[in-house]
Amino acid sequence: MSTLTENISVEKVKSSRLQEVDFDNLSFGSVFTDHMLVAKYKNGAWENPKIVPYQPLTLNPAAKIFHYGQSIFEGMKAYKDEHGSVWLFRPKDNQKRLNISAKRMAIPELPEHIFMDGLEALLRLEKDWIPTQAGSSLYIRPFIFASGEGFHASPANEYTFIIALAPSGGYFSGKVKVLIEEKYSRAANGGVGFAKAGGNYAGQFYPTQLAVEKGYHQVIWTDDVSHEYLEEAGAMNVFVRIGDTLITGPTSDRILDGITRKSILQIAEDEGIPTEVRKISVAEVVEAAKKGMLKEMFGAGTAAVVSPISVFGYQGTDYELPELSESYADLLKKRITDIQYNRGEDKFGWRHQVV
Repeated sequence: MSTLTENISVEKVKSSRLQEVDFDNLSFGSVFTDHMLVAKYKNGAWENPKIVPYQPLTLNPAAKIFHYGQSIFEGMKAYKDEHGSVWLFRPKDNQKRLNISAKRMAIPELPEHIFMDGLEALLRLEKDWIPTQAGSSLYIRPFIFASGEGFHASPANEYTFIIALAPSGGYFSGKVKVLIEEKYSRAANGGVGFAKAGGNYAGQFYPTQLAVEKGYHQVIWTDDVSHEYLEEAGAMNVFVRIGDTLITGPTSDRILDGITRKSILQIAEDEGIPTEVRKISVAEVVEAAKKGMLKEMFGAGTAAVVSPISVFGYQGTDYELPELSESYADLLKKRITDIQYNRGEDKFGWRHQVV
């Protein structure tokens, strides 16, 4: 059956798969909802989006995504509170960042109304898929890729925008053991490290695989020239607490301007936690660990929110971080998730109600 809702055509599935899902045992991003949103860019303009049943895509082998990697994405979540209301967290920041990525990858920017109206219409349709179990949420993956065809090395003339949804449990369980990278680089000055481009992540897999073979969970990336400064923790921004001061690196061509990162800095300031945004040298972190001044390290991102690091390895030595009864990581994660799940005050205006 097709209907028209807010200029978005909706084709509903004949029967939902919702009853087949075990919401008490959700892994991350492996179960998908009944519907997805699709919009096409053709003839120099974005067309109205459509909601259709979740389904495989059919692409010509000459589609430029396969050859030149024009692909960008975002990561978001929808949350359901105890009253059944549905909330987003800073969604317009995701929309703006998608277009920053689009511009860098020579992809046509997506109008805000297609992103926001399409997302809200899709969430209203799929609201029953939003889990209510502790730590669970509905993961949202908006992405754009080059669907135009041709072997010529140039931007495509057609693109496809999709929003797919996946009810998900927690991203990481427990604390993470990381290896500080000394050889491989995630990104370089003048490159695309600040964009959420698919190729950024493909290039991480091999070095991370090498670290996993050594017994670590993730890599902490260092700068591309000297490998002297911390950059990101896996696919997350990285924070370091030395003494009572919380430190994170500045954004740049190489570092993603994380929405969780920005939120943590603002909440830390609100809590009276001393913060510094500056370059963090590996030597400084190692020295602080040796002196007992290194109190915490954690990654921050949409998927995990805050992921504490228990051990970091560097030049053949592992350095353990102390167990704290009142950590910044726990405090900041609680403040953010209380806003996201509508459990606490939102003095920053970050919460966005859908229904």
